[in-house]
Amino acid sequence: MRWNPEPTFSDLMNSFLENDWNTLAPRRNCCTPAANIVEKEDGFHLELSAPGMNKEDIKMEVENNVLTISAEKEEEKTEGNKNFSRREFVYDSFSRSFVLPKSIDADAIKADYKNGILTVELPKKEEEKTKVKREITIG
Repeated sequence: MRWNPEPTFSDLMNSFLENDWNTLAPRRNCCTPAANIVEKEDGFHLELSAPGMNKEDIKMEVENNVLTISAEKEEEKTEGNKNFSRREFVYDSFSRSFVLPKSIDADAIKADYKNGILTVELPKKEEEKTKVKREITIG
């Protein structure tokens, strides 16, 4: 059997039915947003990519040393002309969880959302800041 680079009528119809008609139904796009985490002397700095969201769409909570960041956004688009009207509902959501080190002061976590990036500051507890890192000589 040879691979045929030319699509058949059946291939074109399947592509049309699978791609174009499915856009008429409600969609749910789930993804895991990318994250950058940097450890600093006084805590951790987390950046989460969440473009297209509003800050009101994002929810953050800490439970049992797990930080969960989630978001849901639902919007409706309507297109129309003389002969037809088309309506699409778009529903985007994500949820991402991070296990926090015991050194994090969960009551002092702060977050900000600008230009599609959620920035989260995770400060260390005061007693953790005072612990001095030292090098141990191997004898």
